[in-house]
Amino acid sequence: MKRRKALSLTAAMFGGAIVGAEMFLSGCTREKDTFVFFSHNDVRLLDEIGETILPETANSPGAKAAQIGNFMRVMVRDCYSQEEANTFFKGLHEIQKIAKKDYGKSFVELSSADKTELLTELDTAAKSAGDEHYFTMMKQLTIWGYFTSEPGMTKALRFNPIPGRFDGCVPYDNKPAWA
Repeated sequence: MKRRKALSLTAAMFGGAIVGAEMFLSGCTREKDTFVFFSHNDVRLLDEIGETILPETANSPGAKAAQIGNFMRVMVRDCYSQEEANTFFKGLHEIQKIAKKDYGKSFVELSSADKTELLTELDTAAKSAGDEHYFTMMKQLTIWGYFTSEPGMTKALRFNPIPGRFDGCVPYDNKPAWA
């Protein structure tokens, strides 16, 4: 009799632990996937937008060299909330609509001057709209992605993978900032 009571209490205890843990861990799962699909053309468009924001110069490669379109795709898909991702994605297609309406071509086919003009107008509108504007998101991701990429860190900035001692007061020598 005592053995049966002990076995039933043990079974109840282990069963409660398993069910309780399952209920606790079920709160750690995502409610729904925030997957946003970017086509090859979308990534190509993001590369062109990034290249217009940070173009290639004689001293440093442009944003295309850093594959900025792929960086933005990954960040939007994996790190943005569903609402932010939708804003970004709708804005990406809005840029295409504006280019076709104002210039009769897709953004990728525009001249450098037309791309700059279109993005300058968007930048002006974004500054008055605040942080929630899609172009602000694109600019932030372009700058972040470029200056954390290998071309951005090694060609646009000075890069020292293992820095030496810290000298706090040194004269400015007109060279680029350190990565």
